[in-house]
Amino acid sequence: MPRKSPPNLGSMAYLRLLNLVGAIQRGQPALDPIEERLLNRMATAWHRGERVSVTEAMETQEGLAPATVHRRLKRLRDKGLIILATDEHDQRVRYIEPTPQSVRYFAELDACLQQVRSD
Repeated sequence: MPRKSPPNLGSMAYLRLLNLVGAIQRGQPALDPIEERLLNRMATAWHRGERVSVTEAMETQEGLAPATVHRRLKRLRDKGLIILATDEHDQRVRYIEPTPQSVRYFAELDACLQQVRSD
């Protein structure tokens, strides 16, 4: 049976981006979809200069139980992608902060996007 030619996907920029991102992710701890969603949400807040508490993260994730969010935050911490910093005025409040590893991860993703844009 003859092979079919691949479908024309138009611009391959998106596919190049996926390949580049995949290469970066292979060098990072594996993230499940919930962890990735949380980390992206945190990156958006960090970029805006916001501090997000663990409680806020647990309350704002639509469709996820607070306990699920809390477990995934602990897994992200264990993977070295976030730290849970105690508030200097209230020991009960913990904030989610980036680690050098997560900063490097998002910088590498940004570089991928810039590379695809310049191609």
